[in-house]
Amino acid sequence: MFKEDTVSPEVVNPKDWSPVSWKDFPIKQLPDYPNQEELEKVYKELSEYPPLITSWEVAALKKKLADVAAGKSFLLQGGDCAESFDDCKAPKVVNLLKVLLQMSFILIHEMGIPVLRVGRIAGQYAKPRSRNYETVNGQKIPNYRGDLINSIEPKLEARIPDPNRLLEGYNKSALTLNFLRALADEGFADLHHPEYWELDFMKQNTYYQEYEAMVNSIQKAVGFMETITPNEFSTVQKVNIYTSHEGLNLHYDSAQTRKVPRRDGWYNLSTHLVWLGNRTREIDGAHVEYLRGIRNPIGIKIGPNYDLDETMQLIEKLNPIHEAGKIVLITRFGKDEVSEKLPKLIQNIKREGMPVVWSCDPMHGNTFSTDSNIKTRNFDDIIEEIRKTFDIHRSQGSYLGGVHLELTGDNVTECVGGARGLGEGELHQNYKSYCDPRLNYQQSLEMAFLIAKEWNQSYK
Repeated sequence: MFKEDTVSPEVVNPKDWSPVSWKDFPIKQLPDYPNQEELEKVYKELSEYPPLITSWEVAALKKKLADVAAGKSFLLQGGDCAESFDDCKAPKVVNLLKVLLQMSFILIHEMGIPVLRVGRIAGQYAKPRSRNYETVNGQKIPNYRGDLINSIEPKLEARIPDPNRLLEGYNKSALTLNFLRALADEGFADLHHPEYWELDFMKQNTYYQEYEAMVNSIQKAVGFMETITPNEFSTVQKVNIYTSHEGLNLHYDSAQTRKVPRRDGWYNLSTHLVWLGNRTREIDGAHVEYLRGIRNPIGIKIGPNYDLDETMQLIEKLNPIHEAGKIVLITRFGKDEVSEKLPKLIQNIKREGMPVVWSCDPMHGNTFSTDSNIKTRNFDDIIEEIRKTFDIHRSQGSYLGGVHLELTGDNVTECVGGARGLGEGELHQNYKSYCDPRLNYQQSLEMAFLIAKEWNQSYK
């Protein structure tokens, strides 16, 4: 039986924890709000708003993640580096859902296993930064930390943390999630109508013929099954998609954390999955204190400077009962360091019998700046880290069960390379990201084909 149904209330509801106990711990990546009275007012208002998601959805996701950990399915987590309030518009949501669906259909068709879709969406409004300040026109101003905290506008007054942005973040997330669910539930993903989720400029890509043949194959299979049964398959018309964001602004996350009837423990009901960033992993820090008390699945980003003993302690603290589907380890070492850093971590996790989902973030360890000081990533570097990560897991007898990608359904020019051969000189044409560069639509589809090929080499 699934452990959540059997674990004692004392374990999932520790007496020394509350949604705001994190305030007694040192915190990083969250600047002070000058107007504390306004912050408390906003926090109270936000804590009384209806939840964005349900505990039933959280439990369902955890069960599906347990299947991923067991090698029965594959996790596709992707979306914007940082959402912006201004981009809370129908075309943006449609395009992101389209690319996630198409990528998942490619993976399903090529790999022959279920794919779990988790978007970086409906709440990914905050970003950690390596520096607190930047200089603009000779003036030192706070760095932009995402729309949930301050504005991208390069002015001192716009960069002051504003509590009312927490309410706007909730409202934008609710609008996004509502539209996302409507699309996913009402036929947008209907395999009878691929025109609903095809974008025209895919036709320019090297893999278009393979893609078209795959879609035709799916449609023929659907048609065949429907000729031999009197019932229509609802699964070819509807899909499940879950949301996730980095648990960074703890005012926002804790305000939406609550108990629910007939379930033990506390749930963050602003999103289905919360991840712990590489810059906020201190075991005695505020972010770990908050995350240890919620029932949601938790992602943990692990970069090349990780400490092995501290990482094992961290996993144990966040999942003391070794609950399946609870922890997603998202490794982000970079193509040059993954071969050295990953094997020992896998060996220790296996030795301790920890039931984790292994996922690869090949984006953050492969970022560089061009001679023109444009931040970018190379498609070849990204796929090289994925290949190496698959090879390492295979050699260690482990299962790489997912990828974590910063991507968009829009035709941006932010990452170089790919089948089209986007060059550094073209980055300025449609560079839209406020923070980190994302794979565009064509690069994302190509990445899905290549991920499927690597998975097949490792596990078929």
